[in-house]
Amino acid sequence: MQNYRLTLAYDGTRYRGWQRLPPPAQTVQASVETALGEIFGQPLEISGSGRTDAGVHAACQVASFHAPKRPTDEVLAQLRRLLPEDIGALTLDYAPERFHARLSAVEKTYAYRLWNSDRPDVFARRYRAWEPRQLDCGAMRAGAAGLVGTHDFFTFCANRQMKKSTVRTLRRLDITQED
Repeated sequence: MQNYRLTLAYDGTRYRGWQRLPPPAQTVQASVETALGEIFGQPLEISGSGRTDAGVHAACQVASFHAPKRPTDEVLAQLRRLLPEDIGALTLDYAPERFHARLSAVEKTYAYRLWNSDRPDVFARRYRAWEPRQLDCGAMRAGAAGLVGTHDFFTFCANRQMKKSTVRTLRRLDITQED
């Protein structure tokens, strides 16, 4: 079996998140697994570099899976035809045997976008939260500065019995305002 590295982009609006859930829940993982299962003629399980919540989008999410060896360009072309229009297969490469999308991840980037105006933006409402009140970006930057660095995020963890480390390093936190 060949190990593959797949990079995806998706509009998560109609999905219950990344992780496969019992039917009839629609998830990104289940949609990709269904398409790959059709291509390879057998059920396949993929691992994502992280999980997203319901309605969350991804511009560059890495996944990995094991399947019979096939030319990546052919599999990628088939995958692009089979996936729904709100999930895009960006790249597909052979990966080293020990590569695992989640366990091999060394960094993740998150972007949170707000539409700060007294008028709603109906065309971007799925991609930006609307906040009509005036924001103080200077105060937000000052508050965010304390988050940069290495911290234990245990208090934010829902699973209090978690055995893995809850220590994370936040390398950068930018607050920008577009005109």
